[in-house]
Amino acid sequence: MLEKIKHLKQKHNAVVLAHYYQDSEIQDMADFVGDSLELSRKAAGTDADVILFCGVHFMAETAKIVNPDKKVIIPDLDAGCSLADSAPPESFKQWLDKYPQHTVISYINCSAEVKAMSDIICTSANAQKVIESIPEDQKIIFAPDRLLGQYMIKQTGRDMVLWNGTCQVHEIFSERELVKLKVQYPNASVLAHPECDENILVHADFIGSTSALINHVKESSRAKHIIVTEPGVIHQMQKNSPEKEFIPLPTNTGCACNECPHMRLNTMEKIITSLENMQYEITLDESLRIKALKPLNRMLEIV
Repeated sequence: MLEKIKHLKQKHNAVVLAHYYQDSEIQDMADFVGDSLELSRKAAGTDADVILFCGVHFMAETAKIVNPDKKVIIPDLDAGCSLADSAPPESFKQWLDKYPQHTVISYINCSAEVKAMSDIICTSANAQKVIESIPEDQKIIFAPDRLLGQYMIKQTGRDMVLWNGTCQVHEIFSERELVKLKVQYPNASVLAHPECDENILVHADFIGSTSALINHVKESSRAKHIIVTEPGVIHQMQKNSPEKEFIPLPTNTGCACNECPHMRLNTMEKIITSLENMQYEITLDESLRIKALKPLNRMLEIV
């Protein structure tokens, strides 16, 4: 299977980008693995003719926005995002009309249409830096992730208007289960993604983006870590620090199986089919793409 993918990549001059939330075999096969910010930078700089994006739809859209002349394909068109879906463009536009004097900062987990209505894009890795780049007297809208927005309000002291969206993976972690694990593993550090609810974040020893969590583990002297994000990241943590133990936090159902159902739609078999047939291609209206590119470029200029 790996040899077939390698042959198809050479045939089409394709590069495979994969998010940390993909299955481990996809991460290991990919040419580059990263979080949203890293993948945005990689997509903008690739010289491949074809980008196969192993992630979710908004990520592949982002790759197309910054690479209009390249073919961008995704293994499964149903690989969506609950957070992006929480902000339908028409509803978002009506909401924005209530705040005409506000600068609109949108988390990258949104559709091209929402990006096009935004002034600047951010990721969890650079959200604080992006917010702090806005003059203090300028009012801000932060969308679509309410929980990340709440965390950023605490970090920056800015009074932002928040869209009421959440990530279905990060909003259902159980505080009760986290307390149990802290008792069971008293020497373990708690590492959490800022998309989690405040009742989870108050227990964290370190809060950061996916890449920040992975890098923190490499530098940490702790032997055990309780991981409060999508468990796909544990694969990279184990590769970097095989001597350490990683404990995924259960959800409110008590199951330590908090995988993103959209991310996990991508499979090795679908990747082969996608490369063989050059499907499913991401296409965007050029006027929409240009509007969405402006706030993305503004983010990339800041970071």
